[in-house]
Amino acid sequence: MRLAFMGTPEFAVPSLAELIASGHEIVAVYSQPPRPKGRGQKLTPSPVQAFAESMGLPVFTPESMKADEAIEIFQSLDLDAACVVAYGQILKPVILDAPRLGCFNLHGSLLPRWRGAAPIQRAIMAGDAQTGVQIMRMSEGLDEGPILLGEVMDIHADDTAASLSERMAHVGAGLWPRALAAIERGGATETPQAGEPTYARKITPAEARIDWTRPAAAVDAHIRGLSPFPGAWFEAPSENGPVRVKALLSTLADGSGAPGAVLDDGLTIACGTGAVRLIRVQREGKAAQSAEEMLRGFSLPAGTALG
Repeated sequence: MRLAFMGTPEFAVPSLAELIASGHEIVAVYSQPPRPKGRGQKLTPSPVQAFAESMGLPVFTPESMKADEAIEIFQSLDLDAACVVAYGQILKPVILDAPRLGCFNLHGSLLPRWRGAAPIQRAIMAGDAQTGVQIMRMSEGLDEGPILLGEVMDIHADDTAASLSERMAHVGAGLWPRALAAIERGGATETPQAGEPTYARKITPAEARIDWTRPAAAVDAHIRGLSPFPGAWFEAPSENGPVRVKALLSTLADGSGAPGAVLDDGLTIACGTGAVRLIRVQREGKAAQSAEEMLRGFSLPAGTALG
């Protein structure tokens, strides 16, 4: 099939690789424009753009797919279909209607649960036991289209947003060949979404701060769901004032105390009920490290109150 691929983050790269390996003709790859990154704020292409260019594919990076020029270019591609994976832009009906067979999106949840921008993070943060990947026909509404194909996946007790995203990216990539074959022969079953929708709103910086008054299970899910980005954080006292520390991985632990109090081992923190043990952390301005390594140079004596 003659395809356009539209995606931006690392999550989308396995899907593009699978489409190339399946023998489809990728006539255009769309991705968000290069953004400033790192301390030098150097313009850096997205993972999808970098991979596509390494494969010799033409890449388009319009600031907006709503612009007349972007629409005209897309319409001129004479596409059979467009495959979309975490592209990061809303597509107008004029774009959705341009390919002969339509536009299709790989979404990281079991729709209609967690429609929107951050389904993987929100599923972990909510304590969901399962999630999934689904390919749907795109419609004008936000993640409202009918489902063509999907696979249910368990969320493990130690999953972070990063580990779950990696598994989902590869499982989802494997769905594309089957979905496109069914679409091409006109035999794809499109099942309308059923049930009450929930929405995975974009993660805001304000909600990343850990609330130690919540139950331990909720604190643990919050930490894992925001790891590695933007990173759930707390403040620890030091001789030079409060130090911000990101908690990147934790586990449920025995213990109790005032919410936010450091318990005897220096790694276990009391919550509203129960406690969590820090496993991996990142102090402000430092590289990520194990919690044990952090304690060698930064003491958290028992009874310390974390903010």
